[in-house]
Amino acid sequence: MNKPALPSIPVFKLYGESLDWPTPDLLHCETISKRSREHQWEIKPHRHADLCQLLFVYKGQAALEIEGQRTQLSEAAIQILPPLSVHGFRFSEDVEGFVVTLAAPLVAHLQAQLGSSVNALAVAESYAAGSHADYLNSLFTALQNEYVGHQPAREMLMHSLVSVIMVWVSRQVIQRRAASQRPQRAREYLNGFIQLVEENYRQHVKVEDLAHRLGISVSHLNGTCRELAGQPALQIMHERQLLEAKRLLTYTSMTIYEMSDVLGFSDPTNFTRLFRRRVGISPKAFRDRLKADQDSEG
Repeated sequence: MNKPALPSIPVFKLYGESLDWPTPDLLHCETISKRSREHQWEIKPHRHADLCQLLFVYKGQAALEIEGQRTQLSEAAIQILPPLSVHGFRFSEDVEGFVVTLAAPLVAHLQAQLGSSVNALAVAESYAAGSHADYLNSLFTALQNEYVGHQPAREMLMHSLVSVIMVWVSRQVIQRRAASQRPQRAREYLNGFIQLVEENYRQHVKVEDLAHRLGISVSHLNGTCRELAGQPALQIMHERQLLEAKRLLTYTSMTIYEMSDVLGFSDPTNFTRLFRRRVGISPKAFRDRLKADQDSEG
């Protein structure tokens, strides 16, 4: 018994048109409303064999379906649609924005300019425009004006405008990549710092020296410590010194002088002052309280 054929996904050069590329240019630019209005604001799922598209929604809303995943754009954003990605849209009737379609030779040229490490046109991603919405809209508007016009050096200017847009997109790719890596890197810095503190808390090494050994600035180290440990770097160092002091007060009969010397303090007064400021009582009072508690339990 023959299985029923799977429904085929339409392959267009431009949605609703034949497979012929409608322009001698390496790009096509039009407003979202121009084509969407003809199809009652819905572009059903389809794909393009060798074309990449940039969908810029400036105002209004767009419901996107890309490779079966549905998302909503309610703020200004650029959506990248790589070749062969299956995509469909439904727009609000007040939508404002543009669709730019890039032919394969232009895509290759742009990627060569941007470098292989930033392959911004290879993945279906959306990038919120944020405070750059008006700036991006001016670029797309200028591109649209050039596309429909016949001014000298038209192709050069169109390619230049697309290049500027792609620089913006590529910077978003880099920022997003860095943001995804930042938490892991920050955790590694904190772990490295705690290890250095463990090795050096008796030597009273400066925070600047430990930051330098980690290869970051003091402000970067302090920001990481506050974000992940809730306290600045110096406070973490003091907490480690005080932890050791509490252990010595609890489990040894060292004098305060001996203890401060073991912990690297040049003057017992400095040790006592730090302990009182952070713990709330003096080292002697801490030990007396421990002894009193032990006696009451006995």
